[in-house]
Amino acid sequence: MTSAEEMAESLDQTLASAPASVQAGGDAWIFGYGSLMWNPALHVVEHQRATLHGYHRRFCLWTPAGRGTPQHPGLVLGLDRGGSCRGVAFRIAGPQVREELAILWRREMVSDGYLPRWLPVRTPDQSIPALAFVMNQLCPRYAGKLSVAETAKIIAKATGDLGSNTEYLCSTLAHLDALGITDRSLHAVRQCLPDSSSAR
Repeated sequence: MTSAEEMAESLDQTLASAPASVQAGGDAWIFGYGSLMWNPALHVVEHQRATLHGYHRRFCLWTPAGRGTPQHPGLVLGLDRGGSCRGVAFRIAGPQVREELAILWRREMVSDGYLPRWLPVRTPDQSIPALAFVMNQLCPRYAGKLSVAETAKIIAKATGDLGSNTEYLCSTLAHLDALGITDRSLHAVRQCLPDSSSAR
């Protein structure tokens, strides 16, 4: 687990590497690709569909809590290297950037699974630098490139305090579909689930 001091230091370092406009007190953009898309839990002034190149959405991070247990860990999404990812970009007003990012850090940076990076994303109108949480491939919980069948088998068995891993997958797909975003790899995992599991 990441300590409060470590999270504060990480946030300081990320803000120090932010685009000049953010460092000057301007607005900041955040890229959401999983549950952040429909449950940002942040005060935002705008959101737009956006595409990030160089990373793709994948079930690649083991979770022994939340959607799994230490005995049967589940999998959560990460941004792994290669390809592209369609998601949602959220704009935070300048005066609230540090406060809102501190909330985001307590949600996303509680362990060493993710690395915060400022990356260019493309919205329908422009290319903007946005903060994205990409997969830390050096993290011991990095699952690597599991096959579709392996991923589905793990998800079907895992359940934690926040519910089943299957519910997480199906909710992600439902919200992606509602946003008009098709993720064929996640649909392939969904189709490999046993009927009894996918019905939960």
